[in-house]
Amino acid sequence: MYPNDRRYSKEHEWIGVAERNGTVGITRFAQEQLGDIVYVELPEPGRRVARGEVLGTIESVKAVSEIYSPVTGTVREANGELESRPELVNSDPHGEGWYCRIELDQPSELDELMDAGSYEDFAKSAS
Repeated sequence: MYPNDRRYSKEHEWIGVAERNGTVGITRFAQEQLGDIVYVELPEPGRRVARGEVLGTIESVKAVSEIYSPVTGTVREANGELESRPELVNSDPHGEGWYCRIELDQPSELDELMDAGSYEDFAKSAS
């Protein structure tokens, strides 16, 4: 259910990393809990973030939720497509519905995140 090439946070964000660059999004579990996404507030490129810091918000018909950075680094790109098409998070949270890209300061922080199997078990216990 969850891509094996990614790491997952307890706040239900995922990160896929190539070298020192990570793509961040919310998990399918988080999307299902939120329901239909209607608005996404994106972070500004160039912004420095610490692990656990709020990147922005995501609004659904049910609630507004914060999106947290799973790593420390610098936001290099935000998925501007989500401004006009926030429903991409509903249809493809692990693909076209990605949230932002971050250049990692400390790749070792990835070791503190869950792998796909651990996250799946975590999500089952949270539901």
